[in-house]
Amino acid sequence: MEDRQNTPKDCKNAEKPLPRLADELIKIRRDLHRIPELDRALPKTEAYIKQYLSALPCRIIPAGDTGFCAFFKAQDAETAETVAFRSDMDALPIDEVNEDDYRSVHAGRMHACGHDGHMSILLGLAHELAREPDLLRKNVLLIFQAAEETTGGAKQICASGVLKRCGVNRVYGLHLWPEQPKNAIICRKREFMASTMVLRTEITGKSAHVAHYENGVDALEIGCAFVNRLYAMEKSEVAPEVFRLLRFGVFQSGRANNVVSNHARLEGTLRTYGEDIRDFMWNRILQIAEDLMQTSGCRIDISHSEPYPAVINDDVLFDGAKTVLEGAGYRFLEPEKPLMVSEDFSWYQRYAPGLFLHLGTGVDTPLHSNNYRIDEETLLTGVNIFKLLLNAPNGTGGR
Repeated sequence: MEDRQNTPKDCKNAEKPLPRLADELIKIRRDLHRIPELDRALPKTEAYIKQYLSALPCRIIPAGDTGFCAFFKAQDAETAETVAFRSDMDALPIDEVNEDDYRSVHAGRMHACGHDGHMSILLGLAHELAREPDLLRKNVLLIFQAAEETTGGAKQICASGVLKRCGVNRVYGLHLWPEQPKNAIICRKREFMASTMVLRTEITGKSAHVAHYENGVDALEIGCAFVNRLYAMEKSEVAPEVFRLLRFGVFQSGRANNVVSNHARLEGTLRTYGEDIRDFMWNRILQIAEDLMQTSGCRIDISHSEPYPAVINDDVLFDGAKTVLEGAGYRFLEPEKPLMVSEDFSWYQRYAPGLFLHLGTGVDTPLHSNNYRIDEETLLTGVNIFKLLLNAPNGTGGR
C-alpha cells in the first residue's frame, strides 16, 4: 500500500486516506445499504460491523440493551485522554426507488438518512487507527448506536456508563448533509440543532346536526381556534431573537359534511433551544387549552414525547475543530442561525464536551427521501475529518 496521499478537489492541503481505503469505504457503505434495519432490531448490521472490527486491535464493549463500542487503547493508555466518535446504525421505514445494484433488499426499509455512510466512515477510522499507530497517542472509543431515528438510542448508551468507564474527555459526531457543497463542513458554535417535542392533542366535543349546530360542541372549530391561538402565542409572546418553532402537521376531524364533529386529533412539534422557553411555551399551551375547555365545554387532552435535548456545540471544541480543519484546507461554513431539525447526539454532550458537524455531499436529494443518494467520495473526507479532530486543540493543553 503506497504512502502517498491525494488531495481532495475542494481542499488544497487536506489529507486524504489511501486509494485502497477509498474503495473499501464504498464497499462497506454499499454492503450496509443493502441490509437496512429499523430502530433497535439491527442483527445483520451489528454482525457486519463486529465482523469487520474483529480483525482490528480493539475491544468490543456492549453499551445498553442495543448498541456497542469499539475501544482502541493508546500506546501510553495510563496518561492518555479518550476521544469518542459516534455513528448511528438504524434506517427508515421507506421503500427505496433507486435502481442501483446495491439498493435495499428489505422491502419498506431504506438507509435514507446517510447512516450507512456514517458507519462506513467510522469503520474507515478504525482501519486507519490500526494502520497508523501514531494516531493512538490517545485512547479512541468508537460508538455504534441504534434508534437515532426513533426513540433516541444515544440516551441508553450514555446511561450505560461506558463514556465514564472509558474516560471520555470529548466526543464528536458527523452527519452527511445533502444540498450543501461537496466536502464542505457545516458547523455552528453553541446552538446547532433543536430540542424536539412531539405534541399530541385529542379534542372531544358533542355531535349535532349542522342545522342545529348550537346543540353540539364543534371539535373541529375548537381545533382551528386552538391552532390559531397557539400560533399567535408563539409570535407575540416569545421574543423574535429566541430560536423556536411551533407547528402542527396533522389535523383530523369529522366524518360527515352535515354533522358537527365530536372529535378532532392534532399532532405537531415544539422545537426550542432552552429548557426555560420550552417550559414557558408548554405551560402556555396548557393554559390555552384550559381556556377553550372553559368557554366551549369541550375536553382537550394533550401529551408530548420525551424531548431530545438541543445540540449545543462546545465553544472550545468548535474553535479547535475550525482551526485544524481550515488549516488542512477544508471549507468551513458557519450558519447564521441554528437548524430546527433534531439529533440525539445531544445526549452525549450532556456527559462530555461534544461537537457535531455536517459534511456536505453536493447532492440535491433531501434527507428521508425515497431516492436519497450520497456522493461516495465524501466518505474519504469523513474519515480524514475524524483523523484531524483526534488531534485538534481541545482547551486542555493537548492536541
